[in-house]
Amino acid sequence: MEILKIISRLMTYPCQAMQSHQGDIEQAIDASRDISPAMRQQLKELLAAIYSGDLMDAQETYTGLFDRGRSLSLLLFEHVHGESRDRGQAMVDLMALYENHGFAINVRELPDYIPLYLEYLSHRPHLEAREGLTDVSHILGLLSARLQERNSPYSVLFDALLMISGAEVDVSQLREQTASEKRDDTLEALDKIWEEEAVTFSAAGAGDGLEGSCPSSRPIPPQHAQPQRNANDAVAVRWAN
Repeated sequence: MEILKIISRLMTYPCQAMQSHQGDIEQAIDASRDISPAMRQQLKELLAAIYSGDLMDAQETYTGLFDRGRSLSLLLFEHVHGESRDRGQAMVDLMALYENHGFAINVRELPDYIPLYLEYLSHRPHLEAREGLTDVSHILGLLSARLQERNSPYSVLFDALLMISGAEVDVSQLREQTASEKRDDTLEALDKIWEEEAVTFSAAGAGDGLEGSCPSSRPIPPQHAQPQRNANDAVAVRWAN
């Protein structure tokens, strides 16, 4: 599913390689029928917002959002297990899933880094990719709600993923929850985080994955709880135009 690769790239640290191929990326967005015309337009507007101006400004904006605090972490398991021991086992399970499908990691990212997870799903059959997004749909909705609270156009990436998944997640209800959250990107909050003991994970990997993508601005952490689906789950829409 090509659109997952595009969203993955837009979710990573802005770089010159992406800026140089802005026209090609816009055409690929236009060609997707996994999202609505309105959503395609919003993705193109985000693309322009990131890459039509000064690249260093875009990088600073990105860092301010995703590299400060944990509430907007792009590590899935950060939102599920935090620093608990369960996180290590979840990481091992996700690495095993990748390896069982021949998906090797050759970047310095933890397996639950959302752009990496999207890259993996982009190589899976359409239905399986949708199910993979549904498994983490609540996290996607939560990130969308938090980004909307900060008036960030990056929220459209998570809205697009929810649309592709077909999952019914009430982002407006999640915004009621996030509106009362205490910001964790203040200097005081960041100092407290750095005082805590760092937890690191490692996993052997090589080969395919995010070839040609922008380098990440940081290392990574994620989750692997997979809710059961049933026959009443929503079916994704394929857009005719």
